[in-house]
Amino acid sequence: MATQIVMDHRRQQTLLRANRSKRLAEAEWRLKKLIDQGFTAAMRMATGDLNVVRTFDPTAEETLSYPRLVSG
Repeated sequence: MATQIVMDHRRQQTLLRANRSKRLAEAEWRLKKLIDQGFTAAMRMATGDLNVVRTFDPTAEETLSYPRLVSG
């Protein structure tokens, strides 16, 4: 079952799980929307490292999306 984790500027997270084709289509749409909004998306590798992604991978076990850092 694929898991999408979406972080916001307050470091809160939303967990979304997809396990059917319709849910996978929703997950793909959601990831594209987040990337278009400026979020960085990364796929967790088996070693625990993160690999930045620019497109949806339906075989990914876990994808983390987080906003760009803003200083001011």
